[in-house]
Amino acid sequence: MPVVHPPPTAAGGSPEAILRRLDLVITRRLDGLLHGEYMGLVPGHGSEQGESRTYQPGDDVRRIDWNVTARMIEPHVRETIADRELETWVVLDLAPSLSFGTALCEKRDLAISAAAAAGFLTHRTGNRFGLLVLTPGGAATFPARGGKDHLLAAMHHLVTSPRFESGRTDLVSGLGRIGAIARRRGFVVVVSDFLADPATWEHPLARLSTRHEVLCVDVADPRELELPPVGVLQLVDPGSGELLEVQSSNARVRARYAEAAAAQRAAIAAAIVRSGAGHLRLRTDRDWLLDLVHFVAARRDRIRGLTRSRPT
Repeated sequence: MPVVHPPPTAAGGSPEAILRRLDLVITRRLDGLLHGEYMGLVPGHGSEQGESRTYQPGDDVRRIDWNVTARMIEPHVRETIADRELETWVVLDLAPSLSFGTALCEKRDLAISAAAAAGFLTHRTGNRFGLLVLTPGGAATFPARGGKDHLLAAMHHLVTSPRFESGRTDLVSGLGRIGAIARRRGFVVVVSDFLADPATWEHPLARLSTRHEVLCVDVADPRELELPPVGVLQLVDPGSGELLEVQSSNARVRARYAEAAAAQRAAIAAAIVRSGAGHLRLRTDRDWLLDLVHFVAARRDRIRGLTRSRPT
């Protein structure tokens, strides 16, 4: 069986040691595959006008070139050239529910590693990186700036962010804040478990997607999807502190739990898709690096397929 590596943050240690491990893992194992022409992690459309091509299912209808469409009598979209200077924002939702994990790591470790990957992979060649960390204690903002020192300072704040045993974060407010701060078109990565009602954050996410390339990184643990048959379980809602006892040995209870969990994840995925954002799923029982690579490879294949379909 292939070796599954937990996120570097799961090993613990000093913040400096964690940052070194993150930089090493992301730079050596991912950078060569994902970097270049923003056709990997960041396949952004850019702002400079390029060539037009025939419309393909899945294209953004907002990019339809109506002048060419009228002349050719079939829908065409206008390609754009990726900007050479990119502004990346990461919104990290460190809700208390992330301090949970039953496999290789906690969801918090996975979320921090995903945020770090977005930073380390996009900060070079004059690009700017900004960070918004949401906790029950409030929001902390690092403005978008260039340079490795700024990135490391933001990452240091991220890995040393305090843990909260209870309380709620305000993802809706965070998305609104990024929309107000990031005035120039760029790349926004939203990292969360998205357990809040999708009806609350779907529309703010959609508004953000109209201006920016948005990627939602959805982190989950297998125990959130199904219960093991281990007898009576005491479950605590970290948001409200409510305690609930569940008899997990009951097959009907486990089936109802799995059905409700599947419906919840489907609602989250549907809301992200409707908003126009990309959707990357990461789980604490899987190799996060492989999942990231597979996600990027799928996006690359789609983009290259659309490029090959251009009219000559």
